[in-house]
Amino acid sequence: MLQIGKTNTLTILRSTSVGMYLDDNENSEVLLPNNSVKSDFKIGDEISVFIYKDSEDRTIATTKKPFAEVGQFAFLKAVNASQIGAFLNWGLEKDLLVPFKEQRHKMFEGFSYVVYIYLDKVSQRIVASSKLNRFLDNTSLNIEQGQEVNLMVYDESPLGYSCIINDAYKGLLYENDVYKDIQIGDKLKGFVKLIRPDKLIDLSLQPIGFKNVLSSTDIILEYLNKHNGFLNLTDKSSPEEIAHKFNMSKATFKKSIGVLYRQRKVKLEVDGVYIVTQREDAE
Repeated sequence: MLQIGKTNTLTILRSTSVGMYLDDNENSEVLLPNNSVKSDFKIGDEISVFIYKDSEDRTIATTKKPFAEVGQFAFLKAVNASQIGAFLNWGLEKDLLVPFKEQRHKMFEGFSYVVYIYLDKVSQRIVASSKLNRFLDNTSLNIEQGQEVNLMVYDESPLGYSCIINDAYKGLLYENDVYKDIQIGDKLKGFVKLIRPDKLIDLSLQPIGFKNVLSSTDIILEYLNKHNGFLNLTDKSSPEEIAHKFNMSKATFKKSIGVLYRQRKVKLEVDGVYIVTQREDAE
C-alpha cells in the first residue's frame, strides 16, 4: 500500500514527456516528475522515492529526501508565516505547513521549531504540529533505567531541558546534571537515570552508576595522553572548572581519578594529576 509521507520502494512502469510513472501497488500509477528522474533510471527498475502531495493536491513521488518523514520529530526553520499557519523548510519544493491551530506558540519567519510531522486524516495532507505532548506517551514504556537512548531537546525551563526520547516518550534533563551548552533542537545520546512511579523520566548525559565512572576514566586518560601526561585539576578544583574541561560533575571526576589511582594509571600531586609512565609502573 502506498504510504504518503514516507519513503516507498516502487517499480518504474513507463516514461513520458512529463516524467516517469511508477506502480503505486494499488492498481494505479504515481508520477515521478522529470526533475527527480535520474539518467540511469529505466523501465522495470525498483527505486526508493518519497511520496507527498504537491501544491495542486496531486500525489507525487520524488527522489529528494526530506529532513524528516511522517511519524518523526524534526527541528525546522520557518520560511513564511501567515494567518493560516507557518511554512517550514523540510527539504522539498513544497514547504511543510503548521496550521495556526497546531502552533503551541505563534511561529515567526526565520525562527526554527521542533515539530511532529503527521498525515491529516481528513485531507490526507502532510502537516506538522508544535503541540508535541499529543504525540508523546509515557503510559507504556519500552525502555528501562540505565538504558542508552536518543534524545532531542524541545523545551527549556528553570528545571532543565525537556527531551523527546526515542521519538516516542518525553523526559527531563535537570539543569544541575548538564555540563555543556545545550540548545533547543539538539540531538543527543543520553541515558535513562530514573523512571518514576508516575512514569516521568529523569535523564542523564552520562552513563549511570559505575558505567559512568568507567566512561569518565577513559575521557580523563585520553586527555592526559593528549596533554603530555598532565592535568591541572585537583580535588580542590571548583565544579565549574571540572565541568568546563570534561562535562562531568565534580563527584564523578573524583571517583574516576580514584579508580585510575588504584589501577596505578595516575599519580596525584599538589599541582594536578600525572599519568604513570611504563617505567614508573615497573618500579
